[in-house]
This record gives sequence, C-alpha cells and structure tokens, in this order.
Amino acid sequence: MKASEKFQPVSPTTAKPARLSTIPKKAAAMDQSFHQSQEPLLKGVRSNIVQSIRAFHAHDLQNEAVQLGQHFLYANLAGAQTKQEVLDAIAQQFTFPAHFGKNFDALYDSVTDPLHKSGPQPGFIVVLEQIPANAKFDKEAREQLLDIFRDAADYWADRKIPFRCFYSFL
Repeated sequence: MKASEKFQPVSPTTAKPARLSTIPKKAAAMDQSFHQSQEPLLKGVRSNIVQSIRAFHAHDLQNEAVQLGQHFLYANLAGAQTKQEVLDAIAQQFTFPAHFGKNFDALYDSVTDPLHKSGPQPGFIVVLEQIPANAKFDKEAREQLLDIFRDAADYWADRKIPFRCFYSFL
C-alpha cells in the first residue's frame, strides 16, 4: 500500500453487524490484559541460584530466557553414566569449543571467565536435566557438578548478572 493511500471506512450498507466488528478490539484488549496479568515465570526465584527444576518445564524456561533476552543453556544428561560422559554431554550440548578440558575446572572456566571477557552479558538460564544418579556418578560427583554451577552463580552475582540453573536427577 502506498503512503498516500488510506483506509476508507466501510459504508453502513456493507458493514458487518457492530458486535462482529468489535471482536478484534475486544480480543486485543483481552489479550493485552491477559499478558499484563500473567506474572513472569521466574518471579520469586532469586536471580543467582541453583535449584531443582520441580515445577518448571525446560521449554517454559527457554521461552522465559527469550523474553528476558538471556542466554539459554540446556543439557539432557540421560545418556551419561560417568563423570566423563556427563562432561562430554554438557560440552556438546552447550557447544563448548573443541579444546574444552573436560574436567570440572574447565567447566567452571567455560561458564564464567571467557563469557565475561567477551563483553556485557544479559543473563543466563541453565537447565541440566536427568543428571545421572548411579554408582559411576555418585552423590559426591553430583554435588561437585552442582557446586560448579553454584560457584558460577556466585561469579555472575558479583557482576550483577542473573544466572539461574535448574536441574533434575535421572
């Protein structure tokens, strides 16, 4: 449509009944009030925390990251059984560089310092689903893994950048 063209009002003889022509306005108003009444998904969740995913779903957290303009990092660890497999899966799914050291120190370094040095960051929502709970990846290994993300949350908190990590066990 050219800039000089304008919408012309419909003549009363061809207009639809008033109740039908107001539906788009009502729908838009209802949609707007619905979105205004919806609270943010992470309302009440501290901005730098590592916690069980419980009531959240990964796709909802991903949508929230998009709405907040934050990075979304997701790893499904269901196929991993050992520490090395867990680190391999995280490295692959977080798309770490090939030179990733595949140890807990390298994991911490990968989610902190290089990102900080690359410029201002908008925040992070991290999901670690189905962390293995078996003899090869025991409670101590799980706690070490979560400690890495707790330390990363502290690192980003010091820089006033939100870093939320949600996890579940297999």
